[in-house]
Amino acid sequence: MTKPQIRPATGAQFSRIHGVGGYRPVRVIPNSEVLEWIDSSDEWIRTRSGIAERRWAGPDESVSEMSVQAAGKAIAQAGISAEQIGGVIVATVSHLKQTPAIATEIAERLGCGTAPAFDISAACAGFGYGLGLADGMIRGGNAEYVLVIGVERLSDLTDQSDRSTAFIFGDGAGAAIVGPSDTPGIGKLIWGSDGSQADVITQTQAWDTAFAKPDAINGPGEEQDHKWPALRMDGQPVFRWAVWEMAKVAQQALDAAGITADQLGAFIPHQANMRITDAMIKALKLPASVPVARDIAETGNTSAASIPLAMERMLESGEAHSGDLALIIGFGAGLVYAAAVVTLP
Repeated sequence: MTKPQIRPATGAQFSRIHGVGGYRPVRVIPNSEVLEWIDSSDEWIRTRSGIAERRWAGPDESVSEMSVQAAGKAIAQAGISAEQIGGVIVATVSHLKQTPAIATEIAERLGCGTAPAFDISAACAGFGYGLGLADGMIRGGNAEYVLVIGVERLSDLTDQSDRSTAFIFGDGAGAAIVGPSDTPGIGKLIWGSDGSQADVITQTQAWDTAFAKPDAINGPGEEQDHKWPALRMDGQPVFRWAVWEMAKVAQQALDAAGITADQLGAFIPHQANMRITDAMIKALKLPASVPVARDIAETGNTSAASIPLAMERMLESGEAHSGDLALIIGFGAGLVYAAAVVTLP
């Protein structure tokens, strides 16, 4: 007797980014303000990171609100309605409520109906991870359009007294609509992790130790030290890893897509550090004619939001153009990474 077989799902042969949008908080934090917190100089900050200013969210600029604003722009550019979205993926490490996922609230606010919605935690590689998941959902027949959001309020996790990180992080949201395509618009994703280096970028302490119940850690009646957790980074190991290993990953993404560096219309790396970007350009032998995202100068390091924010800025400024091929690569805490060649919307 023949065993029954599951009918296979069928989706689009290819996918691409149809629209991109960003949201940058109103408040600008120049280096001069950072110097009120730490013993440093504007020249030192610019030389070490390339950052001149960053945006920090105000009380009304929540993770949800910034995401909705960015997503609205991406939906409009894609020329679709929210009801057509078949999945919402939110990459963030700074939504501080454990459950439910902030993606469900965002989907509801946008009017995405009953679309599946979930959060992922892949730090600065989060947007790339979300893009890979969206590509699989569309080509696997599980969605026609997927909204991918990278959003952070890293100011909530910044220790303003830490000279090594106080000047780095910013807030913001970037969103992309991924949907079907007649031609390949997202190359093979080169992604992975290295958990042996999990401690080089991390939260200073877990929530359960930061805010433990009196009888759970200290014993009944004992005084507790409630210190808000913050992000901590061991800069030198991160810099070496990003420069040497991530250039190899970027080259693998080019090779997998069958594209050479001189065929690119843009290079959009995670906005971690201008020196890392410059080192990767050199390692990839990127021609001077290829525009490179340097959004970090005005936005700071926005982790999962940095690539879509930089992509939007390059398109709006005319540095890059619709239909151009762009190499994107994200890398950060975990350690995790994700790189791909994409067609710009």
